[in-house]
Amino acid sequence: MTSPKVLLVVVLLLCSSLFATTPRSNHVVVITEENHGYTSVIGSSSMPYLNSLAKQYGLAVSYYSNTHPSIGNYFEMTTGSLVTNNDSFTGTFSGNNIVRQMITKGRTWKAYLESLPYTGYTGGNAGPYLQRHAPMTFFTDVRNSGSEKLNLVPFTQWKTDLANDGLPNFSFIVPNINNDGHNGSLSTADAWLKNVVPGILANPGFQQDGILIITFDEAADTDSRYGGGHVATVVIGPRVKPGYKSSHLYQHQSMLKTIQIALGLPTLNDSANSSTMSFSEMFQ
Repeated sequence: MTSPKVLLVVVLLLCSSLFATTPRSNHVVVITEENHGYTSVIGSSSMPYLNSLAKQYGLAVSYYSNTHPSIGNYFEMTTGSLVTNNDSFTGTFSGNNIVRQMITKGRTWKAYLESLPYTGYTGGNAGPYLQRHAPMTFFTDVRNSGSEKLNLVPFTQWKTDLANDGLPNFSFIVPNINNDGHNGSLSTADAWLKNVVPGILANPGFQQDGILIITFDEAADTDSRYGGGHVATVVIGPRVKPGYKSSHLYQHQSMLKTIQIALGLPTLNDSANSSTMSFSEMFQ
């Protein structure tokens, strides 16, 4: 027979998980990677640094991307809707999105885009920079605003902002296709992360209440489960439960919902669905 004390402990643990909430944060950072499924990343000798983060912080073991190819996933991360599955899309998006929410709530944001030709660039592909990996460049809230365009910056700006206490409330970091696993190897992507992430974790502002999410946009084309296949997503920060593994079903709208709750924004589109869960269980 199970003792009353053991039962009480079990009940308390279940309750703590049930009522866990996504903490408010002044610095949410997202780093996107490309085109590799969960099993090719987690446990892979090609990505020892990312795997060390997954063991130390939070790992979503049942995270699935939304679609193939890339562009719909990036829109899902930032608008809560697929918008298009045309990777050659050159139009604009005028619907609600996270930038509009940030503007309305007086929160700050930047998209740090590696190999972006110059600050405010909203044109097409340029060398190893692909526009379809940079959803904010399509938003009319950005394109039609001289000031908001200035939040589209080359990744070279990142170290400057990090060193000068200039991190915005929301940072969307996109490595170029040589460093995100798209064209380059997973080893190269891991080395890039190892060069960038320690600076984030050491930042005093981030150490207070920061949340860093590293996710892959989609799995290989051969995996279409839940639309875009099984991918790795790691959640990092001072409030994340150490070594926590979540088996809940998450998709990119779950990440968006987590960002919105952390920054005090209303949820939108797919992220507002009552069945969409945020990463709340991962925090303590």
